[in-house]
Amino acid sequence: MQPIKVAIQGFKGAFHQDAAELYFNTPLNLVECLTFNELVNSVTEGRAEKGVMAIENSLVGSILQNYTLIRESDLTIEGEVFLRISQHLIGISGQRVEDIKEIHSHPMAIAQCDDFIQSIPHVKVFATHDTALSAREIALNQIKGVAAIASERAAREYGLEVIASSIESNHNNYTRFVVLGKTTIHSDGTANKASVAFSLAHKVGSLQAALQTFSRYGVNLTMLQSLPQVGNPWEYYFHTDAVFRHIDDFELALDSLKAIANEVKVLGIYTTGIKTN
Repeated sequence: MQPIKVAIQGFKGAFHQDAAELYFNTPLNLVECLTFNELVNSVTEGRAEKGVMAIENSLVGSILQNYTLIRESDLTIEGEVFLRISQHLIGISGQRVEDIKEIHSHPMAIAQCDDFIQSIPHVKVFATHDTALSAREIALNQIKGVAAIASERAAREYGLEVIASSIESNHNNYTRFVVLGKTTIHSDGTANKASVAFSLAHKVGSLQAALQTFSRYGVNLTMLQSLPQVGNPWEYYFHTDAVFRHIDDFELALDSLKAIANEVKVLGIYTTGIKTN
């Protein structure tokens, strides 16, 4: 059996790799992508069979651009996985925190470690494309005085040392990843969650009416996010995740929403992911 080709944002040692392995639980052929746009294009154009994309973090919130990327693509959300994130300060061996002059990492990782960063004001912080890429660059160039915020796995992958461990501001730190593919949206009988994007007329009560279509049929909204409609100032797309007891309940709610919304797009119907430690 050939390994599944899975596109991830980042490089070996990235949390995206951990999430992909946790979800598929089978050998993978990773397609490393520098950006989320490249990840989506890799699946759309067939260079990868599936994609695993971070969408929100329990400490710092949503990655807004990714909602737009999914909505504007032809890909569907086929599943989700929650990954416990433990961030570490890693660098060339033999260094202490006092020796570090610069920290490089992905903006989301930096935001998750804000308390630690505030405690070392002498250090300059630089945002990069990826946690693991930051670690790899330090290792390849043997740069002292510069550290990356990344996983312990990245430290092992690139022969670096953990200078400070578990530096995330809150240890109850999870990132939700969605699994993307080109399958037709359908319920296999085990699905109990859906992701939906919709837009509404800009008038009094329109959002309230939209939300009531879900509560009317016992569908629980676990996330609601608004994003601007580019070119239409002060008009918004709403993205929501809906958990339901039976697919019929969701279908009834969806029909009611379509009757009052300007636009509705179901991004995926899938089974709720399980949080792991």
